[in-house]
Amino acid sequence: MVGDDNTQDDARSEKPAAGGTAGDQSAPSRDKTKESGPSDSRSESVIAVDEDDSAPSKRRGLLAKAVAVLSWMPQRCRYDPENPPSFTLSMNILLAFSTVFTIANLYYAQPILNVLAEEFGVDYERASDIATLTQAGYAVGLVFVCPLADMVPRRPFILFLIWVTATMWIGLCLTRSFEVFTALSFLCGAGTVTPQLMLPLVGDLAPPHRRASSLSIVVSGLALGLLIARVLSGIVANFASWRNVYWLALGAQYLTLALLYCYLPDYPTKNKGLNYFKALWGMVVMVVREPLLTQACLIGFMLSAAFTSFWTTLTFLLASPPYNYSSLEIGCFAFIGVVVVALAPVWSRLITDRFVFLFSVIVGLIFELVGITISTFIGSFTVAGPIIHSIMMDSGANFVHTANRSNIYTLDPKARNRINTVYMAFAFAGQITGTAVGNRLYARGGWVWSGSSNIAYIGAAIIIGIIRGPRETGWVGWSNGWKIRRDDHPKNEQAATSTETDVEEALASPLPEPGERPRTDTGAPK
Repeated sequence: MVGDDNTQDDARSEKPAAGGTAGDQSAPSRDKTKESGPSDSRSESVIAVDEDDSAPSKRRGLLAKAVAVLSWMPQRCRYDPENPPSFTLSMNILLAFSTVFTIANLYYAQPILNVLAEEFGVDYERASDIATLTQAGYAVGLVFVCPLADMVPRRPFILFLIWVTATMWIGLCLTRSFEVFTALSFLCGAGTVTPQLMLPLVGDLAPPHRRASSLSIVVSGLALGLLIARVLSGIVANFASWRNVYWLALGAQYLTLALLYCYLPDYPTKNKGLNYFKALWGMVVMVVREPLLTQACLIGFMLSAAFTSFWTTLTFLLASPPYNYSSLEIGCFAFIGVVVVALAPVWSRLITDRFVFLFSVIVGLIFELVGITISTFIGSFTVAGPIIHSIMMDSGANFVHTANRSNIYTLDPKARNRINTVYMAFAFAGQITGTAVGNRLYARGGWVWSGSSNIAYIGAAIIIGIIRGPRETGWVGWSNGWKIRRDDHPKNEQAATSTETDVEEALASPLPEPGERPRTDTGAPK
């Protein structure tokens, strides 16, 4: 089971008192402290400090107040173990909305790099460092920030990340220094990992029979955020100052913070006392111990490589004969993402939630392969090729990523953020590979060469999916049958509410005794 290497570090799941939170639980201890008198001694020590130490004390006091404000929550958001928060459609939409205007931070600069180059007086090559460092910061955040969500309460952690990122974003709106702008872009990229915290949270809150469709709504929010950022940035910068783009992004972030502050439910810490550095090493161990995770990660790598290769080389294709499209016309291709946003939840509800996840993965890959093949051989002379390609590829990628996440989230409910981090690390590596290989092949052989590499990526992903069946416990094979209908799909509402994969039961279950084999969230021994 994932996380075996961290078993000794894991403490029992935290069970807050009814109506209380992590912050509320500390209140009694504060009261006792106050009664026993240390507060008086603290007051005496404050009086005793000299004037040189008073400024740092005030700064620490301001930080403590900020943390206290972010830790407070309305009564409706407080966790009650006897009545855990129900996962509603409105909550699902709220989480998706928050991903839209946080992930968008990564893409505002991409369509206006030429404008930024002129503003800061640098060449295009240096201006491209803005987009590169933003993505690099995001990668750092994925690896080093996201795993913390398995160790701390997620509501204050998410709110704190959004607040810090939005506050640093003010510097992007105001600075006149290119070096400061690039440095802040890196830091804001590292803080823009909240969408990758939302996905495991949905995996915890959504009932198992609706997990895939719920995840697809949030994943669609990622696609919509990319679309909005690129289109909004291009249009605003075309008619007004580029700084207005960043001021709008700042307002969107604070609006997101306010909505989550009022409505995001609290959830207990899943691994209280887990060692951070052993958790990082444990993510490496996961890949070599869990065949399902390795299979999903390799598919995600191939899928991301084909995805970024297409969108990178598409600009070159449409800007060249016979098309000669303007940058505004090329940017309008982003609107094709609306089809994906509309189709993904329907597909997940009808297919992914009902059949084994591998079936949805393979069907999505085949769907994508058909679109890529058509586009590769007709895209050089008719725009129908890229249009078909983008619709079928974006849709197929959404289906596959949603099914992959739904599948790997069943491995260990207490390690979902770390599992998601491993998956996203492979996907990010695939993006880098796809961009580098696609650009080089397009320079040498044009659209057909780069498209052929995408066919190879998806073909390899299909092979990886086929060699290991949905119920196989080893690395290769199809043991336990070819049946595509999910074994755990509830037949009625009573079965849905009593399923053993309920998150609350997973959190309440004791850790395995030494020498005892851990159990998965389906109740079956690994």
